[in-house]
Amino acid sequence: MGPSDGTGTGRERVETTDARRLPVRLLAAWAATRLILLLFVFKVYVFPGPDVTTDVSVIYQGWYGVLRTGSFPLDDVTWQYPPGAALAILSPALLPFWDYATAFFVLACLADLAVLVLLTRAGRRPGRTPRGALVWTAGVPLLGPTVYARYDVMVTAVAVSALLTAVRHPRAAGALAALGALLKVWPALLLAGDRRPGSWAAAAVTGAALAALSALALPGAFAFLAFQRDRGTEVESLGALVFHVARHFGWEGEVRLHYGSVEFLGPYVGAVSTAALALTAAAFGWLLLWRLRARRFGARTLAEAAFTAVLMFTVTSRVISPQYLVWLVGLAAVCRSFAASGMRLPSGLVLAACAVTVLEFPVWFAHVVAGDPLGVALLFVRNGLLVAAALTAARALWHRTVPRRTAVPAPPRSARGRRDPVSS
Repeated sequence: MGPSDGTGTGRERVETTDARRLPVRLLAAWAATRLILLLFVFKVYVFPGPDVTTDVSVIYQGWYGVLRTGSFPLDDVTWQYPPGAALAILSPALLPFWDYATAFFVLACLADLAVLVLLTRAGRRPGRTPRGALVWTAGVPLLGPTVYARYDVMVTAVAVSALLTAVRHPRAAGALAALGALLKVWPALLLAGDRRPGSWAAAAVTGAALAALSALALPGAFAFLAFQRDRGTEVESLGALVFHVARHFGWEGEVRLHYGSVEFLGPYVGAVSTAALALTAAAFGWLLLWRLRARRFGARTLAEAAFTAVLMFTVTSRVISPQYLVWLVGLAAVCRSFAASGMRLPSGLVLAACAVTVLEFPVWFAHVVAGDPLGVALLFVRNGLLVAAALTAARALWHRTVPRRTAVPAPPRSARGRRDPVSS
């Protein structure tokens, strides 16, 4: 065996060993960070700020009791979710040997693990990288125990599965996107960059079937639409910064728990909420223009378009709850699982926003509600990072998929100056 053969074999062995070690190290890091999250939600240790687990032990468990009677919570304005959310709320029944909250936290952790497994497997394919699993492992704990005290991590698991399935199985991806949309609406944006009729057909059929089944099974399946319509400007949203600043200049409104979240109420709130809806419409218009102009579609385009779309709609929303960033971390992780990902900077900005988010909620949420300099500064930084992520993602998506217009070349100067000879 020649030297070159020996060197090549040694390099291959090192690469194989590293490839095997990485999932082990990832799993160890995931286990360590998730153990800390579980210790917080089980209150072995107390996380600073308000108790984030009451959403599960009080609100979710209350809905669980109503849903088991055969109806959606029609008299509860905090029920602002599509009918598929009932599946997540009822899921602790799968673990009847534990109380509701314990079962929910365990299922949330299992959904988190499912995302890690999906990203790790995807990272082994040609043209892929394990960076996606790294982003997920590092990003989720930055948000603190809120991740396991909301059902958004379950929705994110469905969304990640849809995007990773899309390359080979477009119909399955469409069906999963529809299921996700029935859980929490935003996964409908997963198809923003999908041009294949099969995906859209599967999504339409699955969505219609699940919606009809929900309406027939339980009354009030779509009452959430009215509750969502009546929401105001939540204190953590981009538009809320207007009132956080205005309070220091005599604005006469107030901050109050309204429709399940802490919102601004008072003069000009309606105008700011309308402006937020206008920005959402503008974001939709940009996405439509991009779809019409885009020509270069690759395997990563679907994930990058979904990430960009969800970023844009999150930033322009009247509500930016901390758990929304779980969606963004999941989509960023899928984007980074592609070796040629163009979303490095937006993904990094999202992770930075997660680190700030846990400070504004729950750690120093009292400062945010009070609108003091610390609270306002945290919101400016967090929302600024999200805006920057949305803009850089949109720019990267556009430049990667929309061909530049090339000017028609002018004829050479010599050709323009030359005249044909005149025959006699």
